[in-house]
Amino acid sequence: MTRPPIVVLHGALGSAAQMQPMADALSAIGEVHCLELPGHGDTQLPDAATFSMATFANALRDAITLRGWHQPLVFGYSMGGYVALLLESLSPGTLGGIVTLGTKFEWTPDVAAGAAARLDAAVLQSKAPAFAEQLRVRHAGAGGWEQMMARTAALLVALGATPLLTAETLASVQIPLRVAAGSRDDTLAEGEAGRLAALLPNATCTPLPDVPHPIERVPTALVVDLVGGLLRDLSRS
Repeated sequence: MTRPPIVVLHGALGSAAQMQPMADALSAIGEVHCLELPGHGDTQLPDAATFSMATFANALRDAITLRGWHQPLVFGYSMGGYVALLLESLSPGTLGGIVTLGTKFEWTPDVAAGAAARLDAAVLQSKAPAFAEQLRVRHAGAGGWEQMMARTAALLVALGATPLLTAETLASVQIPLRVAAGSRDDTLAEGEAGRLAALLPNATCTPLPDVPHPIERVPTALVVDLVGGLLRDLSRS
């Protein structure tokens, strides 16, 4: 029996290596591929490319085309979920299904400015040196963590000015989805995951009690259950 392709996408400040424990767990139910977005981890941003959601969506599309994955299911953590939703809104039918976890889609100028202000490398180095060291090691192959932080801050400001996922764009995402969020995820506004699911024609919202935002603190079994449930639904359709 052919194992379904599952693409795992990391979040902002993340990398493919960070998602490997989740990918290992998901390998029990499918053929898993950890994709690293340009400008993260060990993956350089191409000279002609911008550090943007559009570039990330194109990278996902190009990987699907190059590797011959037929309508893969995407597990997108945080920003990775945004990237998957954006690609499917721009090219309906590219994906077979999406599971998002902790994906924020309600970006306003004020929200984006607040998030960007927390991405000051010098402040982080001073207040959280251990985390700064993790980022230094994680992004050494992509031009350095300070540059990645500055680029991410600019990306968020751009999203606040011009959100890409709107009621209109999300209406074109017809594939099955699971929108999941932890009850202790402080990156999302109250009820935000439910509002996202309500804008998607074929989505359900799954709250995860006592689960925070950091992917390292999310039990892998919960994600396997989410993705496995969507795969079972797809196999019956």
